[in-house]
Amino acid sequence: MDKEMAIRKFREIAHNPYGYLQELKTNTGKKMIGSTCAFTPEEFILAAGAHPFRVFGESQSFSGADAHIQAYGCSMVRGMLEDGLSGKLDFLDGVVFPHACDSIQRLSDIWRLNIPSLHFYVLLPVKLDSSLAKSYFLNVLVRFQKDLGKALDTTITERNLKEATVLMNNMRRRLIRLYQLQSEHPGILTGADLSAMVKASMVMDKREVVDLLDVVLAALSKSPAPDKKIKRILISGSVCSHPDIYKMIENKAAVVVWDDLCSGSRYFEGLADENKNPVQAIAGRFTERYVCPAKHLGVTFQMENLKKLVNEHKIDGILFMLLKFCEPFSFDYPDIKTELEKMEIPFLLVEMDRHNEVDEQMRTRIDTMLEIL
Repeated sequence: MDKEMAIRKFREIAHNPYGYLQELKTNTGKKMIGSTCAFTPEEFILAAGAHPFRVFGESQSFSGADAHIQAYGCSMVRGMLEDGLSGKLDFLDGVVFPHACDSIQRLSDIWRLNIPSLHFYVLLPVKLDSSLAKSYFLNVLVRFQKDLGKALDTTITERNLKEATVLMNNMRRRLIRLYQLQSEHPGILTGADLSAMVKASMVMDKREVVDLLDVVLAALSKSPAPDKKIKRILISGSVCSHPDIYKMIENKAAVVVWDDLCSGSRYFEGLADENKNPVQAIAGRFTERYVCPAKHLGVTFQMENLKKLVNEHKIDGILFMLLKFCEPFSFDYPDIKTELEKMEIPFLLVEMDRHNEVDEQMRTRIDTMLEIL
């Protein structure tokens, strides 16, 4: 398989993730365990012999979900519930609900009452800089290990958990390297392809992901760097599921060289320490790596992390993609805006729903920011 075939497979799975998962279940007979957030400790699901995947919320309308969630609930949560109610997830055996935000927490209750499936709740600490955060989360993971093993009628051994930790780290290392190549050689991949590869990695068999990424990375390491001047863009926010936005940016001689997204770098950022007990290593990764605004790691941490990304990747401009009614990200934005104005870095806030098309008004605003650069 060559690079183009590997990338095409990533694109196809990102376009139809549930079709891939249904086929995988038919072929392997594995239990399909969904997750609603990048904070899900997938290593335990792998160690239990099941398959972890991200529930994205693929539904275009929310007629069923709107009977249970107010219209001002974020479109990601409403979309996930609609997928479950509409039968799109009939292949699913269970769902893990980390305590990511209030909306996910409420979705957990509604799901348990309306959709028949195994139900797991992982109550992550909110204040991660507390001296008790790691020990608390360690106990949460031990309980999750027991509950998951009991529900799937298996024993999650330390050996299996260690192997799963190594596998997840191997995938993360390759995704990190993929992003590094995009930063070192802007345009070596299109933004849409890079986004599709991360999305597909969230649903695919992890060994298959590693094999495909090896093909892509081997080819990219031999590819000549694009020889053109470009503006370096960072996309920040919760999710960006709009390939048109990447194309718009690239049409203006700019490239997304990094992102700060739950559907991007937050999924694979940070490695678990393979020299430690695997439960301790997984707890350490989740409490030490970069976190989303739904968690607390100091008042200025979000802004400091953004400054670090700007400096490391020589960012010329930032595009904030915020889901409507996503309170954690909205709460942080005013302080970030003030700091970026002091730094004189051009930025643009784009607020939209999960499945909104890029309309002319939004296109004009993005074009204007890129022309200013």
